[in-house]
Amino acid sequence: MSYLFSVSLDFVGELDNRIISENLRGQFQSNNWPLIRPAQLRVNKTGSKWTIVDSITEYSIHSENQTLNVYGMSYEERIRRERPNMSKSFSKLADFLLDSYVEASFMTASELAHILNLDAATVVRFSQHLGYKGFPQLQRDIRQRVKGDLLIRPKQAKVIDSVAGIVAAAMDELFKDLDQTRISLDTESVGRLVEKIGQARRIVVLPEAPAQPAAYNLVYFLEQGGFPIYIARPGVSDLAQTVHIATSQDLLLALDVAGQNPYIARALREAKAKDIQTAAIVGSASLASARYADVVLEAKSRHTIGIGMVVIVAMIYALAEALRWRFADRFAGAEQAISALSNRIQRTSE
Repeated sequence: MSYLFSVSLDFVGELDNRIISENLRGQFQSNNWPLIRPAQLRVNKTGSKWTIVDSITEYSIHSENQTLNVYGMSYEERIRRERPNMSKSFSKLADFLLDSYVEASFMTASELAHILNLDAATVVRFSQHLGYKGFPQLQRDIRQRVKGDLLIRPKQAKVIDSVAGIVAAAMDELFKDLDQTRISLDTESVGRLVEKIGQARRIVVLPEAPAQPAAYNLVYFLEQGGFPIYIARPGVSDLAQTVHIATSQDLLLALDVAGQNPYIARALREAKAKDIQTAAIVGSASLASARYADVVLEAKSRHTIGIGMVVIVAMIYALAEALRWRFADRFAGAEQAISALSNRIQRTSE
């Protein structure tokens, strides 16, 4: 269940006596979770745990840290619980409400049905399938989620020594480094790297350990355009073999977040001495691998290796978009070929 709101410990006595007073109802009402009559109260553990069930929602109340915290099953939890057994039309609604809940919070049932090419009755039946009386009650929970995003969580984030505060600070640091990288990223170098990738017989990626996720992302993006791309193993003998078999028509691309593997820079140095094309996407311009690359894309990541990993992934995405623009026909042709193959693979054999 998800946390909804808190009330005073003053209600413990009446909860233990299975009394839902008008004052307690007022607390639910003021927090935009009105109790719908009839409501029943169950004592799970005297003095600490209770359950209130109305005609729409089941609430769990826990005595924690000198306050009573109220929890309830959110609409997201209800959807995820029921999602595996939903019909096609219900599944379409479920996915939209999970992915686009802000838009849904402002729509009527008819508007929601229209945008999904369904009928309004399907929206009502979907709401009832989740345990609500109708769409207005479901929309109430959706609007509570939006309210939490806009009003409640920003207040929680101001408490530095809390989960919300730590998460907010981490996202702020990440945003700052991403924005600084966006401002300082040399687009001329991006253009040069795009051309080198387009002309290379093979692209061989040399990633250090923190850059492995970025390497897999790069392979994923480039394979969509039919580019011959491979990931080299990080061992010394593997790097030596990679340089040994490479030619001047190949491109060795280092992905280096923090310089944890010094052999990558040395492999680039040896490749450069053999007139093999080299490039590097690095977390810092001062890393050794940048010194032996013909083209360098550098991040502006001053905080942690974790943030550097994310910034490198963001740079890979920007590079992939530039490649998709420069070689649009190549990507389109690959997508069409993959689609045709998929259809043939799925086709029932005669």
